Amino acid sequence: MKYEVIDTQIAPEGRLEVLSKAEVAKLRDTSQGGLYTIFRNCSLAVLNCGNAMDDGKELLERFKDFHISILQRERGIKLDIKGAPASAFVDGQMIKGIHEHLFAVLRDVIFVSNEIQDDPRFDLASSEGTTDAVFHILRNANMLRPLINPNMVVCWGGHSISRGEYEYTKKVGYQIGLRAMDICTGCGPGAMKGPMKGAAIGHAKQRISSGRYLGVTEPGIIAAEAPNPIVNDLVILPDIEKRLEAFVRLGHGIVVFPGGAGTAEEILYILGILLHPDNTELPFPLIFTGPHSAAAYFEQIDRFIGDTLGQEARQRYQVIIDDPAAVAREMQAGIKRVREYRKEKADAYYFNWRLKIDREFQQPFFPTHDNMRNLKLQRQQDSHLLAANLRRAFSGVVAGNVKDQGIRAIEQYGPFEIHGDADIMASMDALLASFVEHHRMKLPGKKYIPCYRIVK
Repeated sequence: MKYEVIDTQIAPEGRLEVLSKAEVAKLRDTSQGGLYTIFRNCSLAVLNCGNAMDDGKELLERFKDFHISILQRERGIKLDIKGAPASAFVDGQMIKGIHEHLFAVLRDVIFVSNEIQDDPRFDLASSEGTTDAVFHILRNANMLRPLINPNMVVCWGGHSISRGEYEYTKKVGYQIGLRAMDICTGCGPGAMKGPMKGAAIGHAKQRISSGRYLGVTEPGIIAAEAPNPIVNDLVILPDIEKRLEAFVRLGHGIVVFPGGAGTAEEILYILGILLHPDNTELPFPLIFTGPHSAAAYFEQIDRFIGDTLGQEARQRYQVIIDDPAAVAREMQAGIKRVREYRKEKADAYYFNWRLKIDREFQQPFFPTHDNMRNLKLQRQQDSHLLAANLRRAFSGVVAGNVKDQGIRAIEQYGPFEIHGDADIMASMDALLASFVEHHRMKLPGKKYIPCYRIVK
């Protein structure tokens, strides 16, 4: 099947008008060590905004002739684009938001390579060095705004949700926007788009023109979760672990909507961090919410958490069903406590420096078949470390479901095998089976073939 494509040239606005020859060479380098493949794939994902697709491999194959290159001019640079999805254009002109997101990709790919990975100042093998790197990436992307009272609500949830659940995310976002709070999500469709859409209406009613809709993503997931058009600030972190850290450092509270394996990964990440002894007294509002139809979903999530991480973990969140206004009020009250705590501790409002993140949550996990098979999913460890390993297991399932590299690995070697204590495996199997049954693993209408096998 042939898809309509467009060729064009576009110029940046602002600081990216000038790149050094070395920076351009890095992006032009198509060798194994070059940046071109990451830059090309992320750019294609941004240009695919609005098209229903959650398969990174399918996107790359559908537009296999897509090419993007940098043209150096005396007055700056231009991007030469061949074979871009026609949906990114109106009457031959690239949509403004997509234009901005495209240069956000260029900005972050260059910065991470030049200023983080190639700079000995950042010790990415240490916890402090990793956090410092996340801070600098966010600061370079203008995500950190000082002198603003805490008001950033991170919203997590699935890209594959029902229409009723999507409408509910908009209602919650609307109530959040009416209370002058901003939204940060994974930037894609579904439960990532809905809260932003609702908040935009709430902000408009309150005549708030400075509303922020932050999108936080990474190269492996962006093809499956293209930035939605409401995102007005986009940042691409180098891997899923730094992406997750960016969420919890930027956000003042988290709302979790229904989702699949990716949402379970996010829940395990934040609970694992909050279970660390150093974070016992640190306020961090965490609310699980959905419409009446999602009540059984959250009962199963709650049961899984109790079965694996215990009652202490269950004390760190509250579940609110079918009450958007209550969610917004509870979040507002929780963020007020965050403000008081940070003011007392002289901590920044715009970056959660005091949150202790164990190194186990920062080390990049590569979901190979061996790594998935050898995960430590036994009870003979602290609960926050078990959460870290469970998080990795769900991260592997996400990779096998939607990421290009993970999909190809499954095609070549078969499903991932996940081993662990029998009761933990039984609970995990039941949760994943419910995701499959309720079509939370793939977009509606797509047949799901499990990329994993639970070994009991």
